[in-house]
Amino acid sequence: MIAIEPITAQNMQTFKDVRLRALSDSPSAFGSTYARESQFTEAEWMERVGRWSRDKGVGYLAMDGEIACGIAGALIDQEDTTRADLISMWTAPSHRQLGVGRLLVDRVIGWAQSRGARRMLLMVTSKNESAILFYKRIGFTFTGRTEPYPNDPALIEFEMSREIL
Repeated sequence: MIAIEPITAQNMQTFKDVRLRALSDSPSAFGSTYARESQFTEAEWMERVGRWSRDKGVGYLAMDGEIACGIAGALIDQEDTTRADLISMWTAPSHRQLGVGRLLVDRVIGWAQSRGARRMLLMVTSKNESAILFYKRIGFTFTGRTEPYPNDPALIEFEMSREIL
């Protein structure tokens, strides 16, 4: 049974471990890199936990017993609070196609709705075809906005969105 838990100071080490696994497994899926984040101090990890556990941000872990098998977060747009950004979405390869990603996104969307957001946005790289298909299956569509991927300008990031009324 998969449990979705908020990221807190108490599970910071689990958060750190799963985030580094995600960066290692899917390096072109995130705006950061394993090389960068593996050098973070404990204080930097705690600062990130703090940003993800306030009114304007949240983070969740998917737990299969004691094993972290997924992560997702959201931030409320500072300029338009009816919009939220889905960030850091990842499911462990061992748990893909089992509904873990949907559980994480559903929890993030519920959180965003509770804060007045009406649209969820995300960025996905052009080479991450499985993620694009997943997002389409759960109701996201392309907005038409693109930008170069910051860690490799040869890749393009597509913006996708979904109403969450």
